[in-house]
Amino acid sequence: MNNKVVLIGCGNVGSSYAYAIINQRTKVGELVIIDIDRDKAIGNVMDLNHSLAFAPSKLKIKVGDYSDVTNASIVCITAGLNQKVGETRLDLINSNKEIIKNITNKVMDNNFKGIFLVATNPLDIMTSLVYKYAKLKNSNFKVNQVIGSGTSLDTSRLRYLIGDSLKLNPANVHAYVIGEHGDSEFVPWSNATIGLNPITNYLTQSELEKIYLEVKNSAYKIIEKKGFTNFGIGICLVKITNAILGNENSIITISCYNTKNDIFISTPAIINKNGVRDIIKLKLTKEENNKLLNSIKILKKEIQNL
Repeated sequence: MNNKVVLIGCGNVGSSYAYAIINQRTKVGELVIIDIDRDKAIGNVMDLNHSLAFAPSKLKIKVGDYSDVTNASIVCITAGLNQKVGETRLDLINSNKEIIKNITNKVMDNNFKGIFLVATNPLDIMTSLVYKYAKLKNSNFKVNQVIGSGTSLDTSRLRYLIGDSLKLNPANVHAYVIGEHGDSEFVPWSNATIGLNPITNYLTQSELEKIYLEVKNSAYKIIEKKGFTNFGIGICLVKITNAILGNENSIITISCYNTKNDIFISTPAIINKNGVRDIIKLKLTKEENNKLLNSIKILKKEIQNL
C-alpha cells in the first residue's frame, strides 16, 4: 500500500472529493481517477493538477484504469445516478445496483486488498452490495474493509445547525445521526451533549425536533435549489480518508456491518488503517431503539426485494 486513492466516478460528488483532498493536508500520495467518460476524467485531472502549486500537500494526480487498484489503499466509489427532485434515495436502488456490481467486480478482478469507501445512494444498500460482490470474488475479504459514508454528512449538518443555534463551534457539539442514510434516519438525543451536559439543558424538545427535520430534509432542499449535493459529502469522504490513511482511530458515523441484523447501517465507529476497528455501542432509550429497528426493517426489506 502506498496511500494511493482510486476514485471511481468523477461527477459532482467525485469531483468535490478530489478537490477537497487537494485543499486539505492529507496523507494521500497519489489520486487516480476513473470514469466511464474518460474525457471528463482527463479534464478533471488537468484542472486539479493546475491547482497543485498552491495546494498544502504534495500528491500525484492522474487518469487511470482498473489495474491501478491493485496496490491502492482506498477505492472510493461515487459513481451512480444522482437523486433528482422528488426522488428519495431508495428510488435509485435498481439503477445503481448494476453500476455497483460492475465496478466492484472489476476492482476485485484486479486483486484489490485495500478498503472500499462507498458514497453511492441508496448508501447503506449499495455498501452492503459492495461487500457481497467483493466477498463472492474473494472469500478472505473482510467486512471491516467496506465503509459507506453513511450519516457522516447528516451528522455534520446536525452539528452545524446545533452550533449555529447555540452560537458554538460545531466541532464542540457531540451528537450523531444514525440509522439509514435516508428518510428513517434519526438522532439519539439521549446521547447528545454540549460540554458534557445533556443537550436538553440547552434546547427544548420542539427546538430539537425542528433541527432534526431540517437535517433530514436538507438534501431535498439543496437538490431542489441546485440539482445535487456535493460539497458536504466531499469533505466527509476526506474526513474518512484521513482517518484511514492517518491510522487516526477517529469516531465517525459511517455505514458499517451490523452483525446481529446482517446489514450495513450507519452508526458511530472507530476508523483506522484497517477500516472499521470497532463499533461504538450506544445506550438507546426504548423510543430510540424502536426507531433504529424501523431503519433496519426498511433496509432489510429493500435488500430482500433485490
